[in-house]
Amino acid sequence: MAYLFANWKMYLNSAQADALMEDLGQVDLGSVEMAVFPNTLDVRKALGALRGNHIAVGAQNAAWVPQGAYTGATSAQVFADGGCTHVLVGHSERRHIFGENNDDVRKKMEAALDAGLTPVLCIGETKEDMEADKTMYRLKKQLTKALEGLVIPKGKLFVAYEPVWAISGSGNGTPCAPEKAEEVHHAIREEMKGLVNWDVPLLYGGSTNDENVVSYLSLECVDGVLVGRASTTADSLRNLIERMKSVS
Repeated sequence: MAYLFANWKMYLNSAQADALMEDLGQVDLGSVEMAVFPNTLDVRKALGALRGNHIAVGAQNAAWVPQGAYTGATSAQVFADGGCTHVLVGHSERRHIFGENNDDVRKKMEAALDAGLTPVLCIGETKEDMEADKTMYRLKKQLTKALEGLVIPKGKLFVAYEPVWAISGSGNGTPCAPEKAEEVHHAIREEMKGLVNWDVPLLYGGSTNDENVVSYLSLECVDGVLVGRASTTADSLRNLIERMKSVS
């Protein structure tokens, strides 16, 4: 089994999302376990369109309070009530564009778990961190703040390593070398042993596409991928799935 989590970000308009969901609903996933993260307006349509293909639907972001005077926000509880099963928490674009900090991420983790959603905790270092040899320093801080003291049921958490410098639109769009990705994922797995008492699936994200996905899934410590732009066209997404099926 391999995990393919497709973060559609804000790339697709409504008609494009509809067409992609229609195409995806006809794809044979094989042993690939998939979730999609549409924009908020398309979540309900995705829940209907993809249910028959057993594709999970998640939220790209969620507020940490269940309700109240928070104009423009949508709570984890509302997404859960609507049928979502997953939520991205701490994505680098939320951290570095919208200014969310580790305290915000922790509150969103707690809200997601309280609502019964499975959080996909995103962690990653900046180019400055990497060049200063502070990759694991940054990742440990993010992991500890988000997870320390939480009781997380087995199967209710994913951790996605997305180096900020590798994400198209956030960094320079240069994928992390597979050997470096394996080194970092191994270190993350070791760090997780002190925070969660079960084996949490680890995903790689950061300019992942149908051409390089096999090089990441072939790594011992990588259980799946979190894909952005490359998951937003039918041809690219079909190619991703077929290549993942060949190694899962």
